[in-house]
Amino acid sequence: MSVTGQATTVTCPHCGTRNRVPAAARGAPRCGRCHQPLPWIVEADETSFAAVVDADLPVLVDFWAAWCAPCRMVSPLVERAGADYAGRLKVVKLDVDAAPQVAGQFGIQGIPVLMLMRGGSEVDRIVGAAPDKQLRAWLDRHL
Repeated sequence: MSVTGQATTVTCPHCGTRNRVPAAARGAPRCGRCHQPLPWIVEADETSFAAVVDADLPVLVDFWAAWCAPCRMVSPLVERAGADYAGRLKVVKLDVDAAPQVAGQFGIQGIPVLMLMRGGSEVDRIVGAAPDKQLRAWLDRHL
């Protein structure tokens, strides 16, 4: 569903229309047909990270790696949260192996780390594989 730093095609969960959603933009994506909010889940790399997290919505950054089993457990929960909070939350996935400078900039020493950002600045973070109920309660406190 996502392409690093580029537009991606998302199927509207309400009407089934396929929509192009940019990785970085102002506002929140809406379906061109039914105008309902679309899930905004994108990947970032070292060159696109700053632009991708500069959003009007709160941004949930998932710092992960392909070899990390806890990351693979958390990833579906993060993507489901991105769909459930469509129009209220943007999800950015960052592979720490492909973007070590960004991970270092935020002091990421272990993964998974879920970081909530507003205006490009960290608001809060969860370190480790949080279960769905804990992730939702954490997001609800901030949204």
